[in-house]
Amino acid sequence: MTTAHGDPAQCGPNAPGYAWRSAADVDPVELFPGVTIQPLWEGDNGAKALITTIAPGTVWPGEDHHRPGPEEVYVVSGVLNDGVNDYPAGTFLHAPAESWHIPQSDQGCVLFLFYPQG
Repeated sequence: MTTAHGDPAQCGPNAPGYAWRSAADVDPVELFPGVTIQPLWEGDNGAKALITTIAPGTVWPGEDHHRPGPEEVYVVSGVLNDGVNDYPAGTFLHAPAESWHIPQSDQGCVLFLFYPQG
């Protein structure tokens, strides 16, 4: 174990801006039929982190455009399809700003999403 040096009030969970939340404490919100989100964090600049669950057989209604910034995706479980390729659990995807895809899943999936620019 490493011990931090300096003012304990400024490190780890005591540091200004440090935040944590259990997904179990966040009720899912239906975004579209078959797609729910659980917002975990939002920064002052609009950055946000959330969990998205796509039910089996669900296809995103239309194109999912990434604006103003990129979308970072980690497939926690299941298989995500972006309209072209399948991405199994354990896959990381970076979708640059102004790109788009059509998220869907035959078997269902759980994703961790991070939007560094909102």
